[in-house]
Amino acid sequence: MTSTAEPELGRARKRKEDARLITGRTRWTDNMALPGMLHLAILRSPVAHARITAVDTESARKMPGVRAVLTGQDVADEQGSLPCAWPITEDMKSPDAPSLAVDTVNFAGEAVAVVAARSAAEAHDALDAIEVDYEDLPVVLDITAAATDESPLVHEDLGTNRSATWTFDSAAAGTGGDVQQALDDAEVRVDRTFRQQRLIPAFMEPRSVVVDPTGEQFTMWSATQVPHILRLMIAMNLGVPEHKVRVIAPDVGGGFGGKLQVTPEEFIAFLLARRLGKPVKWTESRSETMVSAHHGRDQVQRLSISARRDGTVTGLKVELLADMGAYLRLVTPGVPILGAFMFNAIYKFPAYHFSCTNVFTNKTPTDAYRGAGRPEATFGIERMMDELAAELGMDPMEVRRKNWIGRDEFPYDTVAGLTYDSGDYEAATDRAMELLGYDSLRQEQAERRRRGDTVQLGIGISTFTEMCGLAPSRVLGSLSYGAGGWEHAAIRVLPTGKVEVVTGVSPHGQGHETAWSQIVADRLGVPFEDVEILHGDTQSSPKGLDTYGSRSLAVGGMAVVSAADKVIDKARTIAAHMMECAEDDVEFTAGSFGVRGTDRATALGEVALAAFAAHDLPEGVEPSLDADATFDPENFSFPHGTHLCATEVDTATGRVRIRDYVCVDDVGTVVNPLIVEGQVHGGLAQGIAQALFEEAVHDESGTLTTATLADYLVPSAADLPEYVTDRTETRATSNALGVKGVGEAGTIASTPAVVNAVVDAIRHFGVDDVEMPCSPQRVWRAITGARASGQTAPESGGGMGSMEGSGSRGGNR
Repeated sequence: MTSTAEPELGRARKRKEDARLITGRTRWTDNMALPGMLHLAILRSPVAHARITAVDTESARKMPGVRAVLTGQDVADEQGSLPCAWPITEDMKSPDAPSLAVDTVNFAGEAVAVVAARSAAEAHDALDAIEVDYEDLPVVLDITAAATDESPLVHEDLGTNRSATWTFDSAAAGTGGDVQQALDDAEVRVDRTFRQQRLIPAFMEPRSVVVDPTGEQFTMWSATQVPHILRLMIAMNLGVPEHKVRVIAPDVGGGFGGKLQVTPEEFIAFLLARRLGKPVKWTESRSETMVSAHHGRDQVQRLSISARRDGTVTGLKVELLADMGAYLRLVTPGVPILGAFMFNAIYKFPAYHFSCTNVFTNKTPTDAYRGAGRPEATFGIERMMDELAAELGMDPMEVRRKNWIGRDEFPYDTVAGLTYDSGDYEAATDRAMELLGYDSLRQEQAERRRRGDTVQLGIGISTFTEMCGLAPSRVLGSLSYGAGGWEHAAIRVLPTGKVEVVTGVSPHGQGHETAWSQIVADRLGVPFEDVEILHGDTQSSPKGLDTYGSRSLAVGGMAVVSAADKVIDKARTIAAHMMECAEDDVEFTAGSFGVRGTDRATALGEVALAAFAAHDLPEGVEPSLDADATFDPENFSFPHGTHLCATEVDTATGRVRIRDYVCVDDVGTVVNPLIVEGQVHGGLAQGIAQALFEEAVHDESGTLTTATLADYLVPSAADLPEYVTDRTETRATSNALGVKGVGEAGTIASTPAVVNAVVDAIRHFGVDDVEMPCSPQRVWRAITGARASGQTAPESGGGMGSMEGSGSRGGNR
């Protein structure tokens, strides 16, 4: 065994997993083919709200290749209800959520029947032969109307469309003052209502599941982010002994929160496999993704901010309506509540009130989508800081500087009850302004306005933070979350000195195999190439809470560090015995144990072989160096950054062009700069997509009209600008690695930066908001004042065309 010559942490290694992912040498769930396997196709409701009065499956059962046709009535006694693991209040109303609708359908796209056939084509052909009679019920779509007492009901038995109201008040919590008093006493008060449109996660690999019943054992392959949670939910909700279920998440092609779910289709596949005693497979079409996989965002935000004339903020009040869709999925109710801790952001509000009412509608259920609650909060507060600056006639950056937490004030207890451990907002902002050429652009903006140019310039700011590394179990417990937040890892040192790392996190494109290998290579002093990462199989990796919320490195990575340290401790005892010295005299450096003050040494690999042979071990020492560990941090981590966006808005057409985009992020210690850069780029694309392109649109009957990728406008690389990125670094104090998390930062920060830039470009026309996505039509109507931008028909954005790059001013591109 040789030691590593160069530190791995901080090294920009290319991802080791990409060799198989890019060349197509991996095996996705849909590639699975088992002997005797049947294929499933699911009939979905074409209507948003109706009673099912009759279902005739006889003709379908007689179709070629068909082996079974099941309806909700057929499995009513065994399908249970899909789980919701986050009851945010004791009185939260949660309807039964069958995987196959039994007597009513509550959104267009809900599963009604399933066909199992010898081939996928035969299964889909048989769907056409199933006859379903529906009796229409009133359709509830508008969230504001749905929250009123006069609204028709989505679920009659609940007696209301309001699922729950969750409130945080700083005066009651003892973290701040009375916000109503602050608003009443305000020298300046700004009230705004913003809308977070409904979004649809567009992961690269469609959802797919295979279930193989072998004797009493069930093996499920699923394109999921959460194999451990999936196994637990199957056991608890379908009455299967947990130890008889094995869930495997093979390589998974993206998730963005969209696969942080226990899906109806996973339950349906399990039920079919159990009933038929044969392996079954279901893989969705893209349109099925759009109508039936959970959606994201969808809020109405009413915000009030109070301040003194000098720009000092004195209070913030947030009132939300959050659209749950027709059912509560795995963490649906808690997603908007995560925002409660982030609306105050990096600012020193002395008083704060947050209230969120979750509302049912006849739309696809919502749940986590990249950032989950934090993008919504960051958008709201960053838009409000710009609006406050406009009201005061101040530069929006100056308002922020006046109110943010100074670098010398950490750790800082926020008005929302969190403790920010570290940060330096000044450094990130100063660097971002330098890279953008902020002052020069402000001068150009003023000149364009003076000339009355057709194309106006806008500068948008987003100085954000987020809480990530979703973990502290005690905090999650205090929020009634149904699980803990710890993470597990195990390290096996093989007799040849090679190392296997078992991790409880479950990657779906993040690059964990590379980052984890770098951590272990550094910690154990073994070559990067000698480390293998095992994940995503509940049999080989029995403990874990999976991947979401930028938690993998800050929590899972720390579990790996702890396990590695245990390996060293175990090996030290054996090494001392081998070198016939006291254990206290042994020091470990770069993969080798040496006797302090001598040249006697033995490598970790030699110790591993000695432990394997077990011919001469110290008394009471087991013949293994293997170790495992769990890690549950005391606090979240808080990455932050400053994102600046310069847009050019054609006032004649409403067309928006992003001219420059600069971001300086602080994600703590960086394990692999190349992976961090990729995460930031991907996050920016999704945040900009919300600002300018994407929106799930329903017609008046509840039919999703953006149910294909031709209608739902996911931007391509040609639609996005060139980014200038850079980093500052303040270490997290909540973990020994000093890492903070980066998976969601770009998405959280970029949306308000872009929208602020659009509004800034046309504010002198009297515009103070443009609803997202800021399509040419919406922008043009806002400028012309023909009617408020929100009164235009819902639409996907677009029309930007390709972006032109800007000149180099340093940073990374």
